[in-house]
Formats: sequence, C-alpha cells, structure tokens
Amino acid sequence: MSSDASGTIPAPKTEECPMGDRHVHRDDLKKVWKECQDESFWYRALPLSLGSMAVTGGLIYNGVWKASKRFGPFPKLAVAGILGFAVGKASYGPTCRGKFQKLGLGDGPGFGPWSARGPFGRSGHRCPHVCEECKKKAQAAPVEETKS
Repeated sequence: MSSDASGTIPAPKTEECPMGDRHVHRDDLKKVWKECQDESFWYRALPLSLGSMAVTGGLIYNGVWKASKRFGPFPKLAVAGILGFAVGKASYGPTCRGKFQKLGLGDGPGFGPWSARGPFGRSGHRCPHVCEECKKKAQAAPVEETKS
C-alpha cells in the first residue's frame, strides 16, 4: 500500500453525489410516511379486517364453518382479522409509492419492494443527479479508453 511523505495512508476516495443528501426532505418524508400509515389503516386495513371478521362470523353462525370445540369461533375470527389487516396494508403500497414519487423521492424511502436497495444495503444504486463536471468526465472517459 502506498503512503505519502508524512507516512500516513490516504483515506480511500468515496464517490458521493453532490445532490445525494437523503435528509433534504426529512420533514416532507415524515409527513408523507405518516399520511401513508394513517390512510392505509383507516381506508384499507381496518375496513378489510372488520369485513373479513364479519363474513367469517356469518359463516360460522350459519353453520358453513364450524366453531372450535375448545376455543369457539375466536381463532377463526382472529385469523380472518389479521389476514384482512395484512391484505389491507399491502394493498395500499402502490398508492403510497405514488405519493413518494410525487414528492420527488424516486421510488420510495429506501426500503420495501419498490426500493433500489438490496436486502443488505446498497446494491450498486447510484444517485440519479449528475453535475456538469461529472457529465464532462463521463464523456471524456470513453474517449481516453479507446486511445490506449
């Protein structure tokens, strides 16, 4: 490894985007995230959960499904409620993704199925912003490679 005259090893250069500060829209991000959480609960998860529990209760009451001898109808009602809640939350994902795109954050806050990140952090994703100096370097680089 090379070192300079003072004997210290220089720090490795990291390529950073000049406009890649993830905290630029922190307040907007919090507002949209809270809005997504509230709306997904009130408009999708809660109605689907209650609806699936009502349908399950009706099926048990009419004898289509049988209640458990030991626990009664509660396990089936609980499973129906949990599944309805999960489906309701998941069904609001595309709407939430659209809100983040309108905010200008690309495909989302950095996680979830729309994320450009892999499950273990960055996966080759680069900042979409390119400054003029970087554009000039990128245009000059292929020319230099073909000369050698």
